[in-house]
Amino acid sequence: MALQPWRIGKVIRIEEQTSTTRRFFIQVPELERFDFKPGQFVTLDLPIHEKPNKRWRSYSIASWPDGSNIFELCIVLLNEGAGTNYLFNVLKEGDDITYRGAAGIFTLPETIEKDIFLICTGTGIAPFRSMVHHIIKQNIPHQKIHLIFGCRKFGDALYVNELTDLMHKEADFYFYTAYSREEPGNYDHLVRIGYVHQVYEDICRENMTDDLVNPGQKIILPASFYLCGWKGMIDEAKSKIMELGYDKKSIHAEIYG
Repeated sequence: MALQPWRIGKVIRIEEQTSTTRRFFIQVPELERFDFKPGQFVTLDLPIHEKPNKRWRSYSIASWPDGSNIFELCIVLLNEGAGTNYLFNVLKEGDDITYRGAAGIFTLPETIEKDIFLICTGTGIAPFRSMVHHIIKQNIPHQKIHLIFGCRKFGDALYVNELTDLMHKEADFYFYTAYSREEPGNYDHLVRIGYVHQVYEDICRENMTDDLVNPGQKIILPASFYLCGWKGMIDEAKSKIMELGYDKKSIHAEIYG
C-alpha cells in the first residue's frame, strides 16, 4: 500500500468527553471526501520536537466513512505525554494540523461469516465505534457483534449512550460495559463490575455445545476476536481466548501506548 502524503487538516470542533478525554473533529479542505477503512488510523505531525519521528503521534479514527471530508479522533490526555499536552493545552478550534493517512491493517474482512468480539479498554473503543456504525449503516451482512468496553469508573465511559441506543435498534449488536473500580450493585445485565475478560468468557462458555462425536468434549462458538487497548489487557485476553479453545489466527490486536 502506497504511503499517503502529508496533508493539512483544520480543527473544526473540539468536544470534552470526560475529564481526560476529548473528541477532535478535523476537516480536510483539499479533499472532497476523506476515504478510509474502519479500524485505520492517522498520524499527526505535532510541533513538539525538532526531529520528525519524535513529533509523530498516531490515533485510530473514531468516525466512520460517511462521504464527507471530516474525521473524528478520540484522544486521552497522558500527564507526561508531550503530544497529548499539546493537543489539550495548545491546539484550539480553527487551527491547522498536519496529518498523514489513513493507514493500517486492523480492519474487518469484507465478508463477516462468524460472530465477532470487539474487546477494548479506554480510547481503544475508537476503531470499534467506526466498525460497528459502518457495518450497520452500509447494511453489511454479519453475524452477532459483541462490543465489550472496559474502563475504571462510570465517569470514564466513552460513547456509552450512543452505542446503547444503537444496540436497542439493532438485533445482532450487543454492547457490554465493564467497570473495574465501581461498587457492585443492581445493574443491567449488560453492565459488569470487573474486567472485560469475564464478559467474553461467559458469552463463549454459554454458547459452547456438546460434541456428539466425542462425548465429554465441547464445540466452541465460531468467532473472531479483535482487541484494542493497553498491552497488559491484550496479552491477558490472548491467553484467555486461547484457553477457551480458539486458535491464534482468530485473534487480531492493536496495542495502544
